[in-house]
Amino acid sequence: MITIDNLSKKYRSTVAVDHVSFTAKEGRVTGFLGPNGAGKSTSMRMMVGLTKPTTGTATIAGRRFADLPNPGLEVGVMLDASAQHAGRTGREILTIAQQTMGVPARRVDEMLDLVSLTATEAERRVGNYSLGMRQRLGIATALIGNPGVLILDEPANGLDPAGIRWMRDLLRDFADRGGTVLLSSHLLSEVEIIADDIVMIGAGRIVAEGSKADLLRGVGSLVGTADLGALRRALHAAGHDTSVSTDGTVSTDAEPAVVGQLALAAGVPLTHLRTAEGGLEDRFLELTADTARERTAA
Repeated sequence: MITIDNLSKKYRSTVAVDHVSFTAKEGRVTGFLGPNGAGKSTSMRMMVGLTKPTTGTATIAGRRFADLPNPGLEVGVMLDASAQHAGRTGREILTIAQQTMGVPARRVDEMLDLVSLTATEAERRVGNYSLGMRQRLGIATALIGNPGVLILDEPANGLDPAGIRWMRDLLRDFADRGGTVLLSSHLLSEVEIIADDIVMIGAGRIVAEGSKADLLRGVGSLVGTADLGALRRALHAAGHDTSVSTDGTVSTDAEPAVVGQLALAAGVPLTHLRTAEGGLEDRFLELTADTARERTAA
C-alpha cells in the first residue's frame, strides 16, 4: 500500500504540489492522472525520496522509501526510462540491479524473458535502444527484486499496440496477485481499461478521487422527448447545459432524477431517460478543465 498524507512541495513562490492525500491499495491499479504540469511527476519523485517534501509524508507499507533497508525488494520504480546509462548494455543494467539488491543471478534472464528482450538486444548498448525497448528494460529493472509495489510514470510510452497490450496484462496480473500499482499515464483509454481506482490532480491539488466505477457514474443524462424546445428551456432555466444529437436525443449535465422532475413541472412528456455513459477522457477533461493549458482555446 502507498499512503500519501498532506504532501506538498513549494519552490520559492511556486506551489508544485498542494496538500495531496490519497491511498493506493493492495490488489488494485490506481491511475494517477492530470494535465502537464499538474504535479504528478513531482508527487511521484517525493514518494521515492528523489525530492524532499515541503510538508507531509509518503509511505510504502507504512515506511518512507528512504527508511526501507533494500527498497528494490519492496517497491519497483520507473519514473524515466530514458535515464538509463546509455553506455551499458541491457544485461549490464539488470545485473547491476540484481547485485545491488542481492537477488539470485537467474533473475536477470528471467526478467529479460518476461519483458521480451532477446539475447541479442540484451547485449546491445542502451544508447542504441528504441524508446519502447528502454521501457521494457525499465520494467524489468523495477520487477527484478520481486517487489509488492510498483510506481510507474508513463510505462507504455513508446510501445506499439502489441506492447501496450502486453504492459496492460502484466500490470493487471501483478495487481491480481495482490500487488499495488500506481500508474501515471496520458493514455486515458488504457488507464480506463486497467485501473480500479483513479486519482486526478490539477494545479497541484486533487480534483477527483475514487473508484473508476464511481467517477464514471452519474455524468449526466440522455433524454428523448417530442418537444425538444420545451425540455431544453426547462433545463436551461434551471442552470443545466444541453445539446442535441442527430437522432434528436438531448444530452444534459443534469442527473436523470433532476431531468424527470423538471420535465414533470414543465409538462413535457419524455420518451426515454437514462444516465449518460461518459468515458474517462470526457470525465478527465471536465474535471481538469480549469487547470489545462488548452482551457482558453476550448
